[in-house]
Amino acid sequence: MSHHTTNIEEEESFAPIYANQEDFNPNDTVSSFLNTTYDPTRLHPLAGLGGGLDYLNLEDNEGIPGTQNGIVPSRGWSDDLTYGTGVAYLSALSMGGAFGFYEGLRSSPSPAFKIRLNTVLNGMTRRGPFIGNSAGVMALMYNGVNGIIGKARGYHDPLNSIAAGAITGAVFKSTAGLRAAGSAGGVCAVAAGIWAFGREKFM
Repeated sequence: MSHHTTNIEEEESFAPIYANQEDFNPNDTVSSFLNTTYDPTRLHPLAGLGGGLDYLNLEDNEGIPGTQNGIVPSRGWSDDLTYGTGVAYLSALSMGGAFGFYEGLRSSPSPAFKIRLNTVLNGMTRRGPFIGNSAGVMALMYNGVNGIIGKARGYHDPLNSIAAGAITGAVFKSTAGLRAAGSAGGVCAVAAGIWAFGREKFM
């Protein structure tokens, strides 16, 4: 059995690779490399591009559904549907729980701690979920109708919000009769108008 030994230097060359042949200097050493001045800006990924970059300029609310400016920019009705419903549900749940807490303290039949605590917990669990669920359903309907109206008209403005509020209130109270539906529609339209104009002016 014969052993064959291969000389690495004969099979593969480990000569350094240079970008340009002019950069090669056989007399270069580590010291000469370290003493070489270089421009650190050439290490940037966009170095050498100069003014050859094209930017896409988008005007606010031009051809884009939703609200691009404000505290929480929106990319369209899906963002409004998600965030609006969540914020409305959590806010109403908190306010309903606070109202149930206050109601439980006032309506407690006994000053004893355990009885008062039980009354408070009953009031919070009764008022909080009911008000939170109602507000969440109304916010879901409002944002959905508002998105449909905006899609049909081609743009978003406070009139869409007022119409969506009126429709939401009327549908939500439609089982209670025409009078209750009309009253709820009017109240929701006013609330939606105040919200829409206030957001447009201050946000």
